[in-house]
Amino acid sequence: MLGLQIENFLQMMAAEKGASQNSLAAYELDLHQFLEFSNFANAKDLNKQSIENFMQNLYNRGFASKTIARKLSAIREFCKFLYSEKIIADNPAQNILSPKQEKPLPKFLSAEEIMQIITTAAQSDDYRIQRIAVMIELMYATGMRVSELVTLPYNAINYKKAQLTILGKGSKERIVPIAERALRTLEKYGDLRTAFIKKNAESPYLFPSLTAVDGHLTRDAFYKDLKNLATQCGIYASKISPHVLRHSFATHLLNNDADLRSVQKMLGHENITTTEIYTHITSQKLMRTVCSKHPLAHYAEHLEKTDG
Repeated sequence: MLGLQIENFLQMMAAEKGASQNSLAAYELDLHQFLEFSNFANAKDLNKQSIENFMQNLYNRGFASKTIARKLSAIREFCKFLYSEKIIADNPAQNILSPKQEKPLPKFLSAEEIMQIITTAAQSDDYRIQRIAVMIELMYATGMRVSELVTLPYNAINYKKAQLTILGKGSKERIVPIAERALRTLEKYGDLRTAFIKKNAESPYLFPSLTAVDGHLTRDAFYKDLKNLATQCGIYASKISPHVLRHSFATHLLNNDADLRSVQKMLGHENITTTEIYTHITSQKLMRTVCSKHPLAHYAEHLEKTDG
């Protein structure tokens, strides 16, 4: 009976919620795993305790919090379906909390590593790689997303005010300052840009492409060139990505005493809690500062001198 109800549930998820084949396969696997563990005879045997026992069993077996949360989500959806179909009188999964998931700390490069990549690319004989150098420098200077970078309009730069207008998520505009060095790089890039525009044609993009369907360099092309450059510089390709450049921008600003609100605005984060992830990275610097600057740091040394 429960097997048939799972099939009906999966059909509903596909028809009404447009669940993909991968999602449906995951739902089916997770639900059968739960039912096998609980050994239910029918849907009416479902209860809150059985769900919590299943989750505890997964935890004891070393499953990651993310995996346990996914399986609980499948059980929740299934119970919601059974309740809506009046197969069960109440929803036993309604008030069960998902396990807390730790967010991984963002990876970032040192300023030296980033400058090494920029310098290597700028010295290349290949125009395409020279353009990547400009893009990396602009991304590191502003913290913009790679999607914002590749679609950046040519007229987004205000050279007089040293500012850049970025169209972010939800079509929200933000204006960010540009470091003087990055601004000079963009000014020099003007001649190089024409190499990527067809003769007697124009492009609205700062980083146009002769071959891309959308008329601008794609994220994938930028990603691949970035990886190749890192390898040339002796940096593991797995250590770098466009988002790592964005993380590096935020981390280096905070390490140099920028305030969190300013970094939030530069990154285009809607909520400051998203930006606060970077404070965990800078905590080591804070610890060193406290240990060296706080009056108690030198108190023991003071006592030794007094006793002497």
